[in-house]
Formats: sequence, structure tokens, C-alpha cells
Amino acid sequence: MAKPDLQDIKRRYGIIGNDEKLLRAIDVAIQVASTDLSVLITGESGVGKENFPKIIHDNSRRKHGVYIAVNCGAIPEGTIDSELFGHEKGAFTGAINERKGYFGEANGGTIFLDEVGELPLSTQARLLRVLESGEFIKVGSSKVEKTNVRIVAATNVDIEQAIADGRFRADLYYRLNTIPISIPPLRERGDDAVLLFRKFATDFAEGNQMPPIRLTDDAKELIRRYPWPGNVRQLKNLTEQISIIEMEREIDAKILQKYLPKVENERHLPTLFGNRGTAGGEHSFETEREILYKILFDMRSDITDLKEQIKQLSASEPAASRHQVVYNLPEEAPAVQPPAPVVTHPGIGARPSADIQEVEVAEEPKSIAEMEKEAIQNALKKHHGRRRDAAQELNISERTMYRKIKEYGLE
Repeated sequence: MAKPDLQDIKRRYGIIGNDEKLLRAIDVAIQVASTDLSVLITGESGVGKENFPKIIHDNSRRKHGVYIAVNCGAIPEGTIDSELFGHEKGAFTGAINERKGYFGEANGGTIFLDEVGELPLSTQARLLRVLESGEFIKVGSSKVEKTNVRIVAATNVDIEQAIADGRFRADLYYRLNTIPISIPPLRERGDDAVLLFRKFATDFAEGNQMPPIRLTDDAKELIRRYPWPGNVRQLKNLTEQISIIEMEREIDAKILQKYLPKVENERHLPTLFGNRGTAGGEHSFETEREILYKILFDMRSDITDLKEQIKQLSASEPAASRHQVVYNLPEEAPAVQPPAPVVTHPGIGARPSADIQEVEVAEEPKSIAEMEKEAIQNALKKHHGRRRDAAQELNISERTMYRKIKEYGLE
């Protein structure tokens, strides 16, 4: 089979850009297509990972077979084994008919497992067996079945960190990662952001019978420098938003700045919902345990700073008139409201202060659950209740979004 031309591949799959890392990723996908090796595609959310499994399948010997794309994060944990491997009639409540499952349906073809890092550990064990021997067992059955499927997986999760946290099997990672393909984030692709803006603006204008918007030189420079935490998906949404709202067709940096979220205002999101690929090398927290530790650590630091300020205030009082102010601030429970100040005079019992200037105490911080609930509510409101879009903005899986909505009674 002749190797496809790289420019033809870009045109066929709508890939815009000339970044060296992007072109390298496309070239690797073309080279590996003619084999049956498993492939693991990594990259931040919104970089366009979904194009690469199609390139691999369409240029392989399996191109006339079935191609199935499965979003592992959108399938509830209780039904994902049935979706992937099928089930027997009566295997569980609601199993009124036999189901073949994706691995049965895609025999001879390709399965794309998107968000593979979201798979439960029990499902990971089943998937490993398919990779090693091509065998699987339906839910509720004892019969071993065979399938000949090529697996391409993708994730925006740091798999090596997930392995260290016990959330992903190391042996499965090594089987999936036979050929790794890494998609660069938009902020590392230089002029590609400007090319993409032009493409999105032109496509939107043609589809809606309007003149396309254009960027001035200063706006192009702003596009290049912006870190794009949402990557290509964010840029496309922004381009369409400006195309609709702005009457002026020439967009300068001043106009563009109004539509670019301040990165500083979004930096709390990675600490609540995992890796958003923020700029500046800021650390991302992949697990709920890390999220809790980070928030509690920050809250404790705030309390420590508050105690130090109170000590300094007390030390600044003249010795003859200094009042002893007792707060009994907790070491580990920052959510507890401190008691009212108590003033002690020589020979006089403790009584509430009438003449001391009241010391302002920081407002009681919101609980972790309250902050999480509020962030989910805001995302749902922003996307008019579209759970998939809200989950993408918060960088959590749809399954997690459904679980949190039910947990907080937001249905």
C-alpha cells in the first residue's frame, strides 16, 4: 500500500497547521496504519485527538471493516462492561435481550477508545485480555469468545501518574502504548492559531451567508501569545462567537481581548477538576484526593497567615494598654468560626471588650462540596444545561458529571 501524502491527509481530515510536532504526529499515524499495532494518543482536551484514529483506520488493511468510536467517560460504570463486551439475556435487571457488544460488532475492524483513562479497573482487566489474546467473555456468560479488533486509545490524563495513584493498570498501559502519538497543545503551535482562526471564520461565514471576520496584526499577535487552555475547541467557539456578535468585520486586539477569558481567573479550575493544560507550568491535580489535599492545604495556610497578623496586631499595642485577645484558632479545621474577642484586665474578670477596635476575621470559607457544586452549576448555566459541554469545560468525564449532578441534586 502506497504511503499517503501528508498534505492530502491534512485536507481530507480538516487538519490545519504546519507545526513540526503536529506534522510528526500525522506522519506517525500514517506509518503505523498499515500494521495492527495498538496505538495510544495523548494530548490535552480540545487538541483534536479524534482525527488520528480515523487516519489510522482509513489507511489500514481494515478500512473496509467496522470503525467504532467509544467515549469511555460517557458510559456509566455499571453498564460499560455490557457496552464493550456484550451480555447474555437475563444477565442483570433490564437485560431483556442478548447484546453483542462493541468488540463483537467491530470484529475485523477498529475500535477507538476515547478517554480510556476513565475505565474502571475491572474493565481494564477485561480489555487487557482482549489485547493479549483477542478473547473476551460477555457479562453473564461463561463462554469465551474471540474477536480480531485493532485498538486505538486516547486520553488527556497523565497515565503514568494514574498508575502511581493505582487508577490505571501498568500492564494495560504498556500494551496500549505500543506506538505513542502525542498531539501538541495549541499554545505551542505558533502561527497555527492564526491559520485556524481564519479557517473557522471563513467556514462560519460561508455557512451563515455573512462576510468573514479578519484579524489585524496586533490581534494576530494576541492570538499567538494566548495560552488557550481549551485548545482548538476553545478557539473555534471564540471565532464563531465573535462572528455573530461583532458588527465590525475587522477585529483588532482591543475587540479580541474582550472575548478572551483571563487565564488568572481560570486557574482555580485545574485544582478542582484536573488537568486543563493551563499556561505557566502550573501543577494540575488528577485525582479527587489531590484536589482535597490542595484545598485543605490552602485553607490551612490562610489560617496560619491570619494568626500571624493577629499576633503582630497584638504586639503593636503599647505595653501599658495592651489587651490580651484570645481567638483559639484551630490548626486543622479552618471552617470553624472563631469566638468573640475576650479582654482581660488585672484584677478584673474577663468581659467583652467595649473599647478595643474590633479585629476583622476572614469570612468562613466555602466547603469543598459547595465550591464543586457552584462550579458545576455555573458551567451548566453557561452551556444551557448541555452536560457534555459543561463536562468538557470542567475537564471531567461525562460519567463524573452525571454522578455529580445526581449527588448534588442538580437534575
